[in-house]
Amino acid sequence: MTQASSKQQRDILVTSALPYANGPIHLGHMLEYIQTDIWVRYQNMRGQNCYYVCADDAHGTAIMLRAEREGITPEQLIDRIREEHQQDFRDFQIRFDNYYTTHSEENREFSEYIYRQLQNNGHIATRKITQSFDPEKNMFLADRFIKGTCPSCKAEDQYGDNCEACGATYTPAELINPQSAVSGATPIEKESEHYFFRLPEFSDFLTRWTRSGTLQPQVANKLAEWLDAGLQEWDISRDAPYFGFEIPDAPGKFFYVWLDAPIGYLASFKNLCNREGIDFEHFWKADSTAEVYHFIGKDIINFHALFWPAILHDAGFRTPTAVWAHGFVTVNGKKMSKSRGTFIMARTYLEHLHPEYLRYYFAAKLTSTVDDMDLNLEDFATRVNSDLVGKVVNIASRSAGFITKRFDGKLGNITEHAKLKQFIDAGEELETLYEGREFGQAMRRIMALADIANQYVNDEQPWVLAKQEGQDEQLQAICTNALNMFHLLITYLAPVLPETAKASEHFLNAALDWNNRSERLENHSINKFKPLMKRVEMKQIEKMLEASKEQLPAGKGTPEQADNSGAAPEPIADEIEFDDFAKVDLRVVKIVKAEHVEGADKLLRLTLDLGQGERNVFAGIKSAYNPEDLEGRLTVMVANLKPRKMKFGVSEGMVLAAGPGGKDIFILSPDSGATPGMRVM
Repeated sequence: MTQASSKQQRDILVTSALPYANGPIHLGHMLEYIQTDIWVRYQNMRGQNCYYVCADDAHGTAIMLRAEREGITPEQLIDRIREEHQQDFRDFQIRFDNYYTTHSEENREFSEYIYRQLQNNGHIATRKITQSFDPEKNMFLADRFIKGTCPSCKAEDQYGDNCEACGATYTPAELINPQSAVSGATPIEKESEHYFFRLPEFSDFLTRWTRSGTLQPQVANKLAEWLDAGLQEWDISRDAPYFGFEIPDAPGKFFYVWLDAPIGYLASFKNLCNREGIDFEHFWKADSTAEVYHFIGKDIINFHALFWPAILHDAGFRTPTAVWAHGFVTVNGKKMSKSRGTFIMARTYLEHLHPEYLRYYFAAKLTSTVDDMDLNLEDFATRVNSDLVGKVVNIASRSAGFITKRFDGKLGNITEHAKLKQFIDAGEELETLYEGREFGQAMRRIMALADIANQYVNDEQPWVLAKQEGQDEQLQAICTNALNMFHLLITYLAPVLPETAKASEHFLNAALDWNNRSERLENHSINKFKPLMKRVEMKQIEKMLEASKEQLPAGKGTPEQADNSGAAPEPIADEIEFDDFAKVDLRVVKIVKAEHVEGADKLLRLTLDLGQGERNVFAGIKSAYNPEDLEGRLTVMVANLKPRKMKFGVSEGMVLAAGPGGKDIFILSPDSGATPGMRVM
């Protein structure tokens, strides 16, 4: 990694992977943006010239199809999703210098320029390939847009490239009864000319580049396996209809979303440069002395550490200083799950918990490796309450009252110079840890200092001195010492807890200046202390999990664009015995009444006739059905599910639903031959 001396300001550009504009941000995504934001805030605190840019990844077939389903244009869809993403990021205190979109003129210009450079250098090839084609939608289908029966285990409704039930891989042609996931039509084979980037010609360059210190060792080792096995040419084109940029001089051919997505880093930064007068060339020219860092999930490393550097190199741009990958997020030791309520949307979290709780917990567990991270919700509550409330904030709350009440809000002189020097000197170690993305070690070091400060207050017992005559000078000194320790602790935590840091600056009436941390607060006036942070209550977490069970993410990744989510894909649920399944009582029921639920965005209240009485059930199907269209129709429900108390009332069962969500939720049964109360075998 390139690093200038501490006296020389560094020019740094930082990016995170671009979230796909086809659904909401969830906690798997947030790991990456929190990690990046902490690192950028640290650089800014140290006085570096550090910019952080990102954008929505706004192209591809999935965007086009979702917009079509919603009856809006792709531009309307991506504009709406981008605003939702930005609001989530703002509320999680993620501070971008620019948040843009890949559907921009800057991105079009860069994509066309880079393509022309590759073409002029002889690194674009064309050849005809045969693909599956939807004759009803008149469009080519990616493998993930084809479903059918697995040729290996015979599981139905499997994607065209691999089976989620048994893990087998195959081609769409091997599927039994293949169908287009778009129209339901049987795909046919059709030939089309495609454009390819000659990636194998960069094998020697990539072998050197991936071993140059730009990647984590685990990542470099994995890429070495791919390089040794031999690289393949990369298909960079897609056929119309497609939402994206048309390839120059190739009507009906579009750049594959994964070509223009990373180019979005250039476009977003260029947009910032044009607005702020920044020298774009200084950061991106081939011999640049600036630093460029990409934070990404380990699932998209091939795009960022093979295709991207090869394209940049061939087009005459500099390559990244480093590409840093992180692992997936699990919750309570398991992959994020909608059924367990642990597939948690960022907005759902924010409705129940403070963002700095998660920022700290992620920081406390982050390392510089690609290891997965577990969000254990009990440990989450315990650690936040113990570390932030019980240790750090506690130092200020135990000392500030005496200064306000007894000394008119004015600190005295420091007497614990040696102890305070420990805190000041610790900054050098913390600089190394923050720089190296070893945030977990940094948090442990800070909490060890907090333990020292709390032990000091416990030993000196200012509450006892406050009751004794003639001890005012000593009392003031103890509290002054403690608040100076707190000042340093919150300075070191500022990249992680920006809101608490700002509130602490107001309370201390002093800036949090890492580079001038040796300056001490003596004979200095402070403001009245106000609580800086509340404890996490488990009931808040339980409410968040309940709310998460009621909703499904609108977009879960797409066949064309990786989710970039940081969330491990949800697996098939654990196997159960037949006896367990036999306990489930499925009954045909008649929907007697359907109505909106006041205050609920997704729920309808259904009154169901079982043939032997009625039940009330809440169902998250509002996006797919109007209440008046449901009344009198039949559906299937789990009749022996234990009633569940929700904030809108008690739900006395569950109706069965299928589909990806949104408008595509299917609950109705064929009406002929079925009567309410009939058991489904």
